[in-house]
Amino acid sequence: MAQVVEKDSILVVHITMKLADGSAADSTKVNNKPAKIIMGDESISPAFEAQLLGLAAGESKEFTLQAKDAFGEVNPDNIHYMDISKFSEEAPAKVGNIITFTQPGNVELPGMIREVSGSSVTIDFNHPLAGQEVTFVIDLVEIQ
Repeated sequence: MAQVVEKDSILVVHITMKLADGSAADSTKVNNKPAKIIMGDESISPAFEAQLLGLAAGESKEFTLQAKDAFGEVNPDNIHYMDISKFSEEAPAKVGNIITFTQPGNVELPGMIREVSGSSVTIDFNHPLAGQEVTFVIDLVEIQ
């Protein structure tokens, strides 16, 4: 009998994400670097994990999750304002740029510049796919 995904499995998967309009958001296949998922470690939502249970190596599954179960809703507390003087030529305050900021404890956090108004720069630290319904295509490469 083939091994199937259980609550404590470690999976090697290719993940392709699509937005509601059908456009591709990201895929591990682009660089042929599959992701590792450790079931039960809370790195993915319970709704995502539930979609994987019972899959066997070599199988694929496509499913859609609402924002709260994918990358979460947009959290207004994750939007911050900084003075433009904090930016440089190497990391300019330009709308659309993603800049990594070092937090206390040397934790790096990427933020996207959403707006530049005078000397005020609006930075969004939400996941870029937060607030969006996402369709996932999972190709289960291996169960470890």
